[in-house]
Amino acid sequence: MGVVRHAVVAGGGIGGLAAAVALNRRGWRVTVCERAPVLTGIGAGIVLAPNALRALDSIGLGPEVWAGDALLGPVGLRTPDGTWLSRTGAGATSARYGPPARAVHRGSLIDALAAALPPGVVRIGVAVTGVDDTRDTGDTGEAVVVRTSAGDLRADFVVAADGMRSVLRGQLFPRHPGLRHAGEAGWRAVLPGVGPPPRSAAETWGRGERFGIVPLVDGRIYVYATAAGPGTKPADHHAELIRRFGAWHDPIPALLERLGRRDPGPVGVLHHDFYELASPLPRFHSGRVALLGDAAHAMTPNMGQGGCQAIEDAVVVAHLLADDADVPAALAAYTKARHRRTTRISRRSRRIGELARLSHPLAVSARNLAVRATPPAVTSRALDTVLGWQPPPGPAPTVRA
Repeated sequence: MGVVRHAVVAGGGIGGLAAAVALNRRGWRVTVCERAPVLTGIGAGIVLAPNALRALDSIGLGPEVWAGDALLGPVGLRTPDGTWLSRTGAGATSARYGPPARAVHRGSLIDALAAALPPGVVRIGVAVTGVDDTRDTGDTGEAVVVRTSAGDLRADFVVAADGMRSVLRGQLFPRHPGLRHAGEAGWRAVLPGVGPPPRSAAETWGRGERFGIVPLVDGRIYVYATAAGPGTKPADHHAELIRRFGAWHDPIPALLERLGRRDPGPVGVLHHDFYELASPLPRFHSGRVALLGDAAHAMTPNMGQGGCQAIEDAVVVAHLLADDADVPAALAAYTKARHRRTTRISRRSRRIGELARLSHPLAVSARNLAVRATPPAVTSRALDTVLGWQPPPGPAPTVRA
């Protein structure tokens, strides 16, 4: 039996943990360095679209992990008075793409990924501050020296999954312009599962504003809202949401009223500006380091594909590094497999955001008319390349203790 190779993952978010699970099940010894003092699903909800569910299933995290109801009702776009602009039944989506989407809390997804790893893999409170992949270890060939706040680590391969403001991306691509503001700010919250739940997931488009409702598999409700322009950090987020969205269609007013309650417990509202990479990276690897998720292709949330694409990245890079594959050659193949796809999805997400931010009444009317006039079959076909993605073929991964 050959020497077990070692991978260091910088970042214990969704992409980093998914990569750790995938690599571990392909025979790698893995160390995850997470700078935060605890693993947490900061954000709120995430919709695991069919492409992400297939990716997770390919690394042993199948349907049984995501107990609860899928998104069974219609999914689509509405106007502030409640009129549907477009609507797709969950049955039609399932028939076309296979596993129906499931919306989960990010914390639940983080917990499930961490639980799939052997004890001791995740090192909390340890920040990766840099890499040096120019050294030769002498006894086992080239390796990467990973600089961390707890000392240096040696690895055969490094996953840079350290987020939108990636330290490793800045080191490896110092001339890249980095992030740019995406023209919107947003609010997110998860409401307790009390009272009648919404019957479907939907996003409502107004004039430069949006409100989204997504039932989670555990009975809670994920709500989010956006507004054009940089956020101004209102003193009272709940009051600001009421001001903007309190007169919109049901059940938005009731959800906002529930958001303001303090019983059965306080609901935290997250407020943040949206950012994306100003331009695509030239590649997703450098030497023995692969960039993954937001570190590689930070995109706007308009297609709900940021986390899903990070999970795809994780599965693909682990697949290419199986069976004692040459690391630099595998990472070149990783860039080839992922760069074009994620760039296209990022650009498409940006275009959707531009449409959603329209505020002039004539422009909004023209947009709504165009959306309403688009046949559902055309909308479905447009998603085929995104939701129809399949994980790489190969033998089922095994679990390493």
